[in-house]
Order: sequence, then C-alpha cells, then structure tokens
Amino acid sequence: MKVLTRGLYALTLIILFQTHLFAEYLYKDEVIHNPKFTEEVETLGSALYKKTGISLRLIMLKELPKNMTMYEYEKQILEQFKTPTVLLTFSEMNSQVDIEANDKSLYKYFDKKQVLSPVTSYVQAFMMAAFYAKSWDDFVSIMSNTGGTILPLLGGKAKKGMIADKYSAAMFNGYLDIAQQIAKAKGVTLGHGFDSDANQTSLFYVRVLFYGFILYGIVMLFKRRIYKMRHKNEHYKKW
Repeated sequence: MKVLTRGLYALTLIILFQTHLFAEYLYKDEVIHNPKFTEEVETLGSALYKKTGISLRLIMLKELPKNMTMYEYEKQILEQFKTPTVLLTFSEMNSQVDIEANDKSLYKYFDKKQVLSPVTSYVQAFMMAAFYAKSWDDFVSIMSNTGGTILPLLGGKAKKGMIADKYSAAMFNGYLDIAQQIAKAKGVTLGHGFDSDANQTSLFYVRVLFYGFILYGIVMLFKRRIYKMRHKNEHYKKW
C-alpha cells in the first residue's frame, strides 16, 4: 500500500512538473489544447528567452473575466512577472487580440501596430483604403498600417471542425513574428528553424485569395459595363 501511495505521489509530482514546464510560455490555454502547439510555443519561447532575456508569453482565453477589459486583464497578468515580458493575448468570445509589455522599453524591439494590422500588404491596404477611407487622413492611416500576421488569418473562414486549427495557426504566426523581430533587434538567431520566413507562407495564400476576389470583382464589373453598352435599348435586370 505504501509503495502504491509513493507511486501515486511521484506520478503527481511528475505531472505537476510537466504542467509547469509546458505552461511557461503558453501561459494559459483555454482554446487549443493541442500538445504539438504547446511544444512549438514552448520551444520558441525558451529559445527567445535564452538568447535575449525577454519572455514572450501567449494567453489563449475562451472569454475575458466579467467586467474586465483586455488591457486590464493583461496588466493584471503582467504584474506577476519580474523579468522583461511581452504578452500576446487572444480572447475567442470577445474577438480580441492584443500585445502588451511590462516595460515600455520593450516596444522598441517589435512593431505592435504592424503585427496587429488587419492587412498583409500595401496592395491590399490600397484596395481597402480606396473602398473604405472617408478622408485623406483615413487613406494615409490605412496605407501606413500593413504587414499583419494575425488578424488576416483569424479573419479567414475555417472548415467545420477546423476552427481551433485556424486559431492556432494565426496566433503562432503572430507569436513567431514578434519573436523574430525581437531576435533581429537584439542581433541574435533563434535556431530550431525559427529564423526563416516560413510563417509568411500562410499569409501568401491569404493574399492570393484576397486578390482573387478583387480580380473577380473587376472582371464582373467590366462584363457588366460591356453588356450595358451593347444592350442600351434593352431591358435588363440588375445583378
């Protein structure tokens, strides 16, 4: 009986140790629950901390605590860390993503506005500005905010049963982007295959899909105008 008790005690310690080990950089996960995702975040986060002394932590929330804003929640979490820490937070039910740091000097190592941009390229930004800008200031603002690595992926449609995969791809893409920027600013390499631009591959497909819709819209617009020119005196339905 004592042997069994000791065995259970040892097993409990091992589980607690592993939970602590694999929850250091993926600080909280209420959404993904994927061991592979956890492993990738932990490997990248550990490499970044060892090379730069900066902790990049990811929080995946189902929903923010009641009566608490994203900023308030992040500040509460950041107060727990004494080491330089950057926090990337996602809340599924609130449809929010944000990045905060416990030291203002850390923002010089990465571009928060770029990471959280809803567009991936200047061409996409131009098209959005052309359609949605209400003033020249709006146009300039949209054009100066490109290169997003999270929101363009989160905004894409996911097949049934694949929503968690979309979340994990988008958030790891952003996590990697921040880590690479910090590493570059510090003049170090991350290793483990994290120094390449492989994370841009997924955004390439987002751009292809976006430009495909734009091209389709332009073609249909010209077809409609040609049809109207050829059938000026004929009755036609709007479509």
